Amino acid sequence: MTAQQPVRFDDITAEDLFRLGGSKWSRHGDALGAFVAEMDFGLAEPIKRVLHQMVDDGLSGYISPAWDEQLKQATVDFVGRRYGWQVDTRNVLSAPDVLTGMLITMRHHLKPEARVILPTPAYMPFMFLPQMAGHELVQVPMLRTADNWELDFDAIEDAFEEGDMFVLCNPHNPIGKVYTRDELARLAQIVEKYHGRVFNDEIHAPLTLNGATHVPYPSVSDEAAAHSLTAMSASKAWNLAGYKCAQLVLNDEDLKTSKKFAFDLHGTATPGMLSNIVAFNEGEPWLEEVITYLEGNQQRLLELVAEELPGAVFVPNQGTYLAWLDVEALGIEGRPSDFFLRQGRVALTDGGACGDVGKHSVRLNFGTPRPVLEQVVRRMGAALRNR
Repeated sequence: MTAQQPVRFDDITAEDLFRLGGSKWSRHGDALGAFVAEMDFGLAEPIKRVLHQMVDDGLSGYISPAWDEQLKQATVDFVGRRYGWQVDTRNVLSAPDVLTGMLITMRHHLKPEARVILPTPAYMPFMFLPQMAGHELVQVPMLRTADNWELDFDAIEDAFEEGDMFVLCNPHNPIGKVYTRDELARLAQIVEKYHGRVFNDEIHAPLTLNGATHVPYPSVSDEAAAHSLTAMSASKAWNLAGYKCAQLVLNDEDLKTSKKFAFDLHGTATPGMLSNIVAFNEGEPWLEEVITYLEGNQQRLLELVAEELPGAVFVPNQGTYLAWLDVEALGIEGRPSDFFLRQGRVALTDGGACGDVGKHSVRLNFGTPRPVLEQVVRRMGAALRNR
């Protein structure tokens, strides 16, 4: 990996982002975008280079087997180097996105009567995909402490029935929790007891903050590996979500029937595959710049919440760039996200879309230039004062 010049994220303005016109900065008109889970820091230079070269060479067709093999190798090298997780390239499949992994797990591994157990608050599509696939959704609220979030293991075990599926998101979107090895091992014991499955979403895994350590769920035990499917991508850590490329890590047993997944996997895009390869192979210096910047943003967000939103509860993130703010004490009538959009021109994610426990909360994306983050929270504070 070669050294890069420090990235000057502070120089990017809200006006620059509005001018670019992506979904986050256009869907709600002139509202500051703090909802969609993408960062506002542009692309790492190695990724820019490969994408420009792709256009110059006219590579606009479907992916090649050679690129697919390169992505598999880049994936196993990255997870081995970063997490100490040893994976065989044969167990890695390319997919268009992480949610494809969830659909595959439900379609190919769950009986019709199986239910999906989801710790909440949760990533919004996890709330409706199970019902779309014909499965009952069981919400199990997380337990919030003063400085962390914990799984309610007793409630999880009470909820489990034979053959159910548990949805694990680690780091956990939208609360930013990074699970410990002991927590994952305890969860694996419960799942194994009920002969269940785990859909394991590790899309935010590279984005751990303030010394937190990511532990891949399948690495915890042989049992955890055998009953799980892991989905990951470079998309969140390197801002590549629109390029449609993810990786599924299958256990050996599932690999035997993976040809059944062919239709589900169709749709991985050439720009996404090439940029994921480069991100895993050459993108860590840029990633470290981003993580350092996000840590500073989170510290500033803690200060701003105390100043502008006194009474709001924010448990600091251990991972991701998505902050969960409980604003129940602020006395907002109706959905808080609607209030801040209407009165403050700030677009946030509605907490109620993340589960029943989130109706008095919002998700705020702090993966943005610090001056823009300050504008976001100060607008929220002004909206409260001007009620």
